[in-house]
Formats: sequence, C-alpha cells, structure tokens
Amino acid sequence: MIALLQRDLKLAIRAGGGFGLGLAFFLIVVVLVPFGVGSDSGLLAAIAPGILWVGALLACLLSLDRIFALDHEDGSLDLLATAPIPLEGAVAMKAAAHWVTTGLPLTLAAPGLGLLLNLPAPGYGWLAASLALGTPALSMIGSFGAALTVGLKRGGLLLSLLVLPLYVPTLIFGAEAVARGIDGRDTGTPLLMLAAITLAATALLPFAAAAAIRINLR
Repeated sequence: MIALLQRDLKLAIRAGGGFGLGLAFFLIVVVLVPFGVGSDSGLLAAIAPGILWVGALLACLLSLDRIFALDHEDGSLDLLATAPIPLEGAVAMKAAAHWVTTGLPLTLAAPGLGLLLNLPAPGYGWLAASLALGTPALSMIGSFGAALTVGLKRGGLLLSLLVLPLYVPTLIFGAEAVARGIDGRDTGTPLLMLAAITLAATALLPFAAAAAIRINLR
C-alpha cells in the first residue's frame, strides 16, 4: 500500500493535476472575489472564512475524477481489484494521495491567501486548523464519489452532483470554526464535528467505495 501511495503521488505531480491545478484555482477564486463584491475591507473580512472554505472545497473537487479514472483506462484498477492487498486499503491510499497533493497544499496556502480577503489576524490559525481537520474528509468522500462514477463517460458532472451535497456539513463546520475563532468564541464544537466527519468517512467510506468499484468492474 505504501508503494501504491508513492506511485499515485508521483503520477499526480508528473501529470500536473495535483499541486498546481488546485492551488491555481484557489488563487483565482480568492483574487476574483474582491472584484465581484467590492473592496470594502469590512465586507471582505466578514465573508473571508466562507469564501476561503468554498474555494478550498471547489479546488479539491477539480481532481476527484482522476482518482480512479486513469487506472480504469489503463487496466490498473482491475489489477488492484485482484491484488493481494485489500481493495479497501487501496482506496484509502488513493484518498491519502489525493489529500497530500491537493488538500495539504491548500491548507498550507490558505492563510497566505487570506491576506487578499483581509482575513482578521485571529482567524489564520483557526483557518489552517479547520482545513487540516476537514480536507481529509473531502478527499475521502470524493474517493467514494469517484468509485461510484468510475467507468462512466463524462462522469465528472455526475460526480460533482453526488459529492457536493455530502460536502455541505464539512463546509458549514469549517467556516463556522474560523468565524468563531475570529470573534473569540469557543471553536471546540465545530472542530470536533470536523474531526468526527473525517474519522467517520475514513472508517466507513473505503468499504463503500471498494464495493462500488467491484460492482462497476463486473
């Protein structure tokens, strides 16, 4: 499984669908928002937590269809399904590779991009903490959606329709944690909810995704 993780990391970096694509999209979203809502610093500060979380969520969504699609096209997915390692473990490793190449760079870059939206100083740490807790859930949920649509022609739109509703709780609690941190209120509840969503997704969705892949490969 470690070899599979290393392979997916190398492929994501070489193909340009990991670090560069997600970060570029995130930057574009953050840069365009002030043009759309105006340059009022107070308004930007108020909407910054939500905009940054929405941008990170959409950036994660961009590369979801690549998690299993390329392996399905070249036949690697059939080999993984019959390999000695559990297919559930392979799904977990692919989700981990997606997070390392997409979620982790977004988490590290988000505080810097917060400067463009006039994010208040107390919010930077909470933004990084909430993304660190929430983005693994985005990758895991996205892997489940990618498993459901693997093998479908032009399944990217269907994947988005399936995954976006499942992303809503993570988005709500992530933005709420940052907003509470800025106001000096207790952030324990939203952060615990983010951690719970991530743990539940990690525990349950590899089995659901593996079952969906087996059905699609029949």
